[in-house]
Amino acid sequence: MWFRNLQLYRLPAPWPVRIEDLEDQLASRRFQPCGSQDPESRGWVSPVADGALVHSVAGQWLICLCIEQRLLPSSVVKQEAEDRAAQLELTQGFKPGRKQMKDLKEEVVRELMPRAFTRRRKVYAWIDPKDGWFAVDVPSVTRAEDVLEALRQSLETFPLTLLRTETSPVSAMTDWLAGGEAPAGFTIDMDCELKSVTEEKAAVRYVRHSLDGDEIKAHLTEGKLPTKLALTFDDRVSFVLTEKGEIKRLQFLDVVKEAADGSGESAQELFDAHFALMTGELKRLIPAVVTALGGETQAG
Repeated sequence: MWFRNLQLYRLPAPWPVRIEDLEDQLASRRFQPCGSQDPESRGWVSPVADGALVHSVAGQWLICLCIEQRLLPSSVVKQEAEDRAAQLELTQGFKPGRKQMKDLKEEVVRELMPRAFTRRRKVYAWIDPKDGWFAVDVPSVTRAEDVLEALRQSLETFPLTLLRTETSPVSAMTDWLAGGEAPAGFTIDMDCELKSVTEEKAAVRYVRHSLDGDEIKAHLTEGKLPTKLALTFDDRVSFVLTEKGEIKRLQFLDVVKEAADGSGESAQELFDAHFALMTGELKRLIPAVVTALGGETQAG
């Protein structure tokens, strides 16, 4: 269990919700497969094989949203409806009107939907109830919203807020690159993306390239701003920080993963060991990133 991305949010710290209550409320929207006419179904599933909807290890919680979709491409519906419209034209002597075409498409969907293949995906979220962290393992805010919306529908209250920092990631990354030095505890790696704020939106991307030369500073002088920057924290976790404050391409380095070797004999024990190690590292990484960005913005 190693997250690859972090869409970060804030809960009250501590979050005054008992794990038993969270379990009961998620159970009200437990996952059910798509019915014959359902294009999509969403619900909560157990993150592990034990059946519990909230998996807890050392006070850290893991939940999982399952999304099932029926794969019925609009092009298939359109083609079948047009074929039926052509047959109908021969029968009635004139082309079907707009309402008839609409009815034909609805008929095709009703007939084909039960036979359409289904695809499932699972989205995991980590909750730190003590320190108030909430993170979804997805690469975009749009996909994180799937989990947030499901939680709003499942829970009696869900006081979630965006994580906001005093310094914007763009400003901070600009300072780090211009000065050739990362904040304390971090090192600048070799991947970066810079974009111009002009209408042309000129962009340059560096992959496995040194970022401490005059070339980078020249781009900054020309007005290009960093939108992505690869960093490593404490020689233990590498990641890419984005202009929106997202953490992507999260990698726990060998020194972390080796600590899990031999930590459990069963698959469940190994899963729990990995989850405990991951959350332990994240509880150090996230506050360090927030500090590097000037600290959290105080409400009010």
